[in-house]
Amino acid sequence: MVWHHRRWLNSDMRLKATEEARALFFDLICLSQDQTPIGTLPDDMELIAKLLHVDQARLERLSDMRFGPLHKWTRCRCDDEIRLWHPMVLEMVQEALSRRENNRASNEAANAKKRRQRLRSTIAGFHADLAKNDAAVLWIDDWLQQHCDGYRTAEWYQRAMAAWANQQFDPARARQVG
Repeated sequence: MVWHHRRWLNSDMRLKATEEARALFFDLICLSQDQTPIGTLPDDMELIAKLLHVDQARLERLSDMRFGPLHKWTRCRCDDEIRLWHPMVLEMVQEALSRRENNRASNEAANAKKRRQRLRSTIAGFHADLAKNDAAVLWIDDWLQQHCDGYRTAEWYQRAMAAWANQQFDPARARQVG
């Protein structure tokens, strides 16, 4: 969960709500992270009270206050269900998902770079000149990704290099390029 603590410290909710309302509000934000869709709450005061482990009547009294636990939580349609959402929580969820996606892409790029370095070293053991050819290394890596779904043995490397050579000398391909 991304938490903008400076934004929270200066928010009207923190500055104007009672201690109890602030605590429940924060709990709702945390609880919404495990809901479906993420960042939402059920539009049911009884369920919300159970999630918070508080008496429903007490929650309703606190929620009637201007800065109650449900401050700025509004109804929305999620497929065929009505749920509650909060604009700040939506921002937090979107930022967290964006960071997760960026991290995943960064990890995939780093893994591909390492895999291709290992591939280049392995190819050099078979054919030094081929290992210097960046296009060949990329093509062979792609070929292995598509065809080899296990441990890359010497046989797989030889098959991939043979496939590279075959496609390089394919007359149909030569006509298309020329």
